[in-house]
Amino acid sequence: MSPPPRTTREARDTLFLLAVIGWTLLPHAAHVAVWCSVLAGVILVWRAWLAVGNRPLPGHWVRVGLLLLAGALTFWSERTLLGKEAGVTLLVVLMTLKTLELRARRDALVVFFLGFFVVLTNFLYSQSLLVAASMLLSVWGLLAALVLAHMPVGRPPLARAGALAARAALLGAPVMVALFLLFPRIGPLWGVPNDAAGRTGLSGTMRLGGVAEVANDDSIALRVRFDGAVPPPDAMYFRGPVLGRFDGLDWNRVPERFGAAGEPQLLGAPLRYEMTLEPSRLAMLPLLEITPARDGAAPRLEGWSPRLRADLQWQLDRPLTDRVRFSAAAWPAHRHGPRSAVPQLADWLGLPPGYNPRTLAWARALQARPELAGADARTLAAALLREVAGGGYGYTLEPGPYGRDAIDEFWLDRKLGFCEHFAAAFVVAMRAMGVPARIVTGYQGTDPAPVDGWWIVRQRNAHAWAEYWQPGVGWVRADPTAAVAPERVQRGSSLAPAPGFVAGTMVAVNPALAARLREAWETLNNRWNQAVLNYSRQRQFDLLRALGVESPDWQDLARALVLLAAAAAAAGAGWALWDRHRQDPWQRLQARVQRALAGRGIKVGPQHGPRARAERVRAALGAAGEPLAVELEALDRLRYGDGVAQPARRWWPGFAKALRQVGRP
Repeated sequence: MSPPPRTTREARDTLFLLAVIGWTLLPHAAHVAVWCSVLAGVILVWRAWLAVGNRPLPGHWVRVGLLLLAGALTFWSERTLLGKEAGVTLLVVLMTLKTLELRARRDALVVFFLGFFVVLTNFLYSQSLLVAASMLLSVWGLLAALVLAHMPVGRPPLARAGALAARAALLGAPVMVALFLLFPRIGPLWGVPNDAAGRTGLSGTMRLGGVAEVANDDSIALRVRFDGAVPPPDAMYFRGPVLGRFDGLDWNRVPERFGAAGEPQLLGAPLRYEMTLEPSRLAMLPLLEITPARDGAAPRLEGWSPRLRADLQWQLDRPLTDRVRFSAAAWPAHRHGPRSAVPQLADWLGLPPGYNPRTLAWARALQARPELAGADARTLAAALLREVAGGGYGYTLEPGPYGRDAIDEFWLDRKLGFCEHFAAAFVVAMRAMGVPARIVTGYQGTDPAPVDGWWIVRQRNAHAWAEYWQPGVGWVRADPTAAVAPERVQRGSSLAPAPGFVAGTMVAVNPALAARLREAWETLNNRWNQAVLNYSRQRQFDLLRALGVESPDWQDLARALVLLAAAAAAAGAGWALWDRHRQDPWQRLQARVQRALAGRGIKVGPQHGPRARAERVRAALGAAGEPLAVELEALDRLRYGDGVAQPARRWWPGFAKALRQVGRP
């Protein structure tokens, strides 16, 4: 059986470039329309088929037709030809269409630089560690293809081109690091990607079942690190949206009334902490309860204007679409809210007419019991919590759908629910008894152990609890979930969603290994976030202070960057001065052969190639010089056929033997 035919160099280089392009475009499949991914894949496969069979490329009008089709489909799917989504879609298609006219080096260069631009567009969607690593591989592949395009002679191995590309990238790495450290930041590095798009998370509204949907998401919501003692799990309440307006189906936030809360009373020592908050779709910060608006405690976010509302939730001036890192301080022991009745408390008493009549009647009957006659809010809340603890209620992530009178159905019939069911029923019952009450959503608890010094709060730690108003005290937290599932609050052990197929298999085979792999990945990802994505203008100034600049500003930053650029230019000039004395291995070998032939009386010049020198050897020595001429022709094949990097190692021993056979004149 004869061996398969060897792929031509042109086909091999084309297939390598197509593979790199496919790898670079792959992340865009999650963002562009399905037709765009399919069209790009078909074109790349078509171009590979043409390269393998050495078939002619399609004509001009075929490419024009595909371009017009792509433009029409882009307008159909995006409703515009402008903007990020439409621009990326067109770029993906143009990238693949350009491969259909890869005829000259100029066409290849256009494809290379389009490829580098596509690499940048991947960071418009995410700047995660995985995306950065995959795009680093794409850059290496594009550089290797660029090296191959500038090696027109012979068949240089892919390994050689890849090594040269890696070397070039490493030589440029110091410049890249210097620019990263000192180039002025107009905004945070991660400010472009819409990382929050399509991500589950807390919402400014709540419907029964909504928090359970969030709890099915195992992604990280925030990381927190404490300066000193770590609070117990039952003290880790991260306060988010406060909901009080109920229409029978949805809970919404009450319009803010300034001056209705008063200054909170802070008790005991503060907990100082540092938080890295992932992007969300809300203009709020879920901070540890409670983080007051005082110097040294309030969060300071560069580019945002956080503000503490009267209901003690931290409001931002726009949705949090960037990852942020800040320091703050919280007082778990505190009192807040008015001590005596004020008109604003009426905002937390309203119930929609005609909804949940059985629960309202049940609550009034509870209040009418002799032992509760004239009871205050704290006593009524305790009675409700006893009902939850001993009433046969179940805590589950999948309680199933509820109907119009969801509170009636949950409280009196099915008795199965997640945290928001218990919190909503508690608030409705308290309001039915004339006690102001509201729902607070946020996160409660963390992973059991810290990772790289940071405690991880996941979306599945999403939680809903209640607050009621007690005269003389203010707002008091009540968590009905703790009455039916105390481990949820006391140990912060949230219900975990079912793992996927791969993760589930790993957990089933080796739970310890799966846990270690997950911890290692989250440690690596956290370090990437802290060192790279959280590198801000303030940290640039901190770097200059560490270098001895007392009060750094933009001018100091610019001077440092200019000095580094000048040093890099001087180093480059020195390298070029040294490098000009080096010679290509082929040039050195050619000069060596020229000297050896001159010693045998054969005059050749630098302009004569190996084959021309072989002809001169035959003319000067006749049959006696045939072995020498054969070796020179072999050198010609090495030079123009295989393109080896170090020809002397393979060829010189045979040539030296032929020289000895000829002897000296």
